[in-house]
Formats: sequence, structure tokens, C-alpha cells
Amino acid sequence: MSRDGQEDLAAAQRAHWQRTYGEHPRMYGAQPSEAAVHAAAVFRAAGARDVMELGAGHGRDALYFARQGFTVRAADFSPAGLEQLRAAAHGQGVADRVTTMVHDVREPLPLADASVDGVFAHMLLCMALSTQDIHALAGEVRRVLRPGGCFVYTVRHTGDAHYGAGTGHGDGIWEHSGFAVHFFSRPLVDALADGWHLEEVHAFEEGGLPRRLWRITQRLPA
Repeated sequence: MSRDGQEDLAAAQRAHWQRTYGEHPRMYGAQPSEAAVHAAAVFRAAGARDVMELGAGHGRDALYFARQGFTVRAADFSPAGLEQLRAAAHGQGVADRVTTMVHDVREPLPLADASVDGVFAHMLLCMALSTQDIHALAGEVRRVLRPGGCFVYTVRHTGDAHYGAGTGHGDGIWEHSGFAVHFFSRPLVDALADGWHLEEVHAFEEGGLPRRLWRITQRLPA
């Protein structure tokens, strides 16, 4: 896909997610994802205090991290989702531990070098991002993590039922029911872990289809 095509797809996806959050408030419910529960345990064991969630949406996982005592920076490109997150944070009494930022991960992360202890992303890296964008984002995660920091992320992979179905955009990206997904291969996971300690690639399923995902846990050298 050309760069213009990538930008058009990205713009369409931003509009789609903004509309979806507006029409379906708190669409993923209030309970944290299983991946977030795992990540909180990883962060706690590593002594983390400050964490960032990429693609926080309406905040079910960011709020869980805050309730667990972490200071959370929650980023998403949907103002509607983040507005719901902030309202819920006030309602749950954790607003003092949650900062939100409207941000497109195709751009550099708006954080200083070595400024957070952990980064979490549930199905954010497998959005409509090119392979080049994904590598650049992994580099940004590495930049903002402190030495020894943990990165826990989940992605749909090429064993998923929707891989190869719907509208193909090239570069492993397939669009189904308006949602574009970059389905990960194992070589891409391994490439993103170059220079890290790759601690786990855990296969799991989520949702009614079910979606088939990997949960990756990797750590920067201390």
C-alpha cells in the first residue's frame, strides 16, 4: 500500500473508532482484560510505579491499573473514548492517578526518555499500522521505558479466523466489518524483541469468534 493509501486508511480508522465509541459507550465493559491482569502482575513484580497504556480506549484496563495503585498515562486517538475514561476515573476515585492524552501512535510518543516503568498495549499494535509503523512504535516504547522496564502487548495473529478474510490492504492488514487489523506473524514478534529479553509469547483466545491472539512479555536489559 502507498503512503497515501496508509494515511487514508488511518484517517478512516480514526473516524470509525471515534464513531464506535460515541455510539457504544464503554463498549468493552468495566472488567479488565485478562492481559491487563497479567501485565499488572508483571509490573508489580518488577517494582513498577508509572505505566503507560497505548490504545486505552474507554479505559477498562487503565482504570484497573490505577485501582492497583499504579500511576497511569492513558493514550488513544479517540477523544470520545478518553472522555469516557476520565469520567469513569472520577467516578472510581482514581482521577489523581490517571492522565489521558489524545495521541496517534504513528507519531513519536509525547514522553521523555526513560520516563515510565512499564508499557501495556492490548490489540493496539495490530491495528491498521504498517510494519514500518509498528517497528517505529516499538522503538518509541523502548525509548520511553526505564532500564529494566517491561512491555506487555497483545496482537491478533495469522492463525486468526479473520486473517485473509474481508478487504485486504496489503502488508498483512485485512479489514472486516469496518475494523482493519494487522495480523502478526511470529517472525514479526521476534523482530520486535531484538535487543530485549523476550520472556513469553502466550497464545490465547478472546471473544465469541474467537479472536486468536498472542500475549507478548518482553523486558529491557537493566
